[in-house]
Amino acid sequence: MDTKEQLPDPERVGAIIVSAGASTRMAGVDKTLVELAGIPVIARTVDVFERCEAVGFVVLVVARLDLSAIADLAREYEWKKVLHVRLGGQRRQDSVRLGLRALPDCDWVVVHDGARPLVTPKVIENGLLTAMATGAATAAVPVVDTIKVVTDDGHVVQTVDRRTIAAIQTPQVFRRDLLQAAHDEIADDVTDDSSMLEFQGVPVEVYMGDRTNIKVTTPEDLIIAEALIAARERGS
Repeated sequence: MDTKEQLPDPERVGAIIVSAGASTRMAGVDKTLVELAGIPVIARTVDVFERCEAVGFVVLVVARLDLSAIADLAREYEWKKVLHVRLGGQRRQDSVRLGLRALPDCDWVVVHDGARPLVTPKVIENGLLTAMATGAATAAVPVVDTIKVVTDDGHVVQTVDRRTIAAIQTPQVFRRDLLQAAHDEIADDVTDDSSMLEFQGVPVEVYMGDRTNIKVTTPEDLIIAEALIAARERGS
């Protein structure tokens, strides 16, 4: 059966793209608006969701300093699926909660980092397919480096079996009622939305992400991302 036939109606699928961070590790550069091969990071990210037939509409949640510039980009690029550009909260989970409030009625929510511009429609679709079976899913890739637990002063305590760990990415896909319940009930700091459901005992399924789906966090990541874009363009 065609994958498209197995996916939910796109009008029942909304996406929250979160880009409200402070870019503290970017040496003074705004990672949301910095250009990759001539196109702002956030514009590249949104473009993937514009092209992904599985997603019906999008809410952008952004930092105050970027609000006006991103609203201008929405007009310049004529994004059809972006319903709202909203101001983010103090923490990432606060920004997602605000994005949930802005989403219209839907059954499924895709949460994605605005600083992951190399995500593909296929990865988004695979997340939806996995979440449809489990209620909650997160993209991840196997860890290839040796991982050690160390003390604050640098002493090795333990070497972790890397077969039992994964590097988590976005998109993360949730049944909306489960994600809403988690945000309604959990106020403690978390690093991602899947953690909130884990705390509630909701099973979260891991599905294969993509090693090129990097998060632009440091100036070095910009160099890597531009190289990956160039490689994709050569291969297209």
